[in-house]
Amino acid sequence: MRVIAVKSATPSRSLSVSLHEALRRHWPEYAIEAGGIATFMISAIVFTVLLEHPASPVHQALPHAFLRRALMGLAMGSTAVSLVYSPWGRQSGAHFNPAFTLTFFRLGKVEPADALFYALAQFAGAIAGVSLMAFVLGRLPADPAVRFAVTLPGMLGETVAFFAEVAISFGLMLLVLASSNSGRTARYTGLFVGLLVATYITLEAPISGTSMNPARTLGSATGAAIFSSLWIYLTAPIVGMLLAAEAYTRTGRARRVHCAKINHDTQRRCIFRCGYHTT
Repeated sequence: MRVIAVKSATPSRSLSVSLHEALRRHWPEYAIEAGGIATFMISAIVFTVLLEHPASPVHQALPHAFLRRALMGLAMGSTAVSLVYSPWGRQSGAHFNPAFTLTFFRLGKVEPADALFYALAQFAGAIAGVSLMAFVLGRLPADPAVRFAVTLPGMLGETVAFFAEVAISFGLMLLVLASSNSGRTARYTGLFVGLLVATYITLEAPISGTSMNPARTLGSATGAAIFSSLWIYLTAPIVGMLLAAEAYTRTGRARRVHCAKINHDTQRRCIFRCGYHTT
């Protein structure tokens, strides 16, 4: 009797198949993540030009930096809210931020392949949005007063900026986890996020630039060709959000992390390890 040995799939081949299958099935969500962060970057650059470019009538009419930051915060907070509650955000989960995605992966709500493609899409989308603004607006975003809305440490230096980014990222992620997993507040999570972003930009921006998003900072840094403090914004948001997940987990509420979506819509498909019943 002849015995035929059957070779099992190698780990590398299994991984390749898994990545291919995820890309085939979930590419709309990946495209949404790229488009969402690109939209956020477009908004950031347009409003920075309006508020900070010396030739802008808005800038000339508003001599006080605090007031301009408050308006910038309002603009970006509103952009965040619009994206969360948009059809795009309802489908992809409105991460638009590799630190968010990595944190939900850590919490067991995102598959490895989806986490990888989300992050790649987010970085690519941020760079694409900045590149589009460079093409459309010409030299305006490159002006020293605008610099493609780049996030940089303030006068207190890099160390303070790093810990400030950790702190505000911690606060944002903890807010999302606490609100999105409460039946009373889940539907308002996007509004809370927008309000917190607006507050951070108004009050914290002079310290670190208020990034909380590695893709957002890399996009602006690529346009401005300023990479000197990039390490802060590639690491601090991730550290802060992972610490928030750890803090939330240690409260005994880990089982109550229902989904990786900031705003869960049962009318749209969910590609995550979702705790909600969907049809």
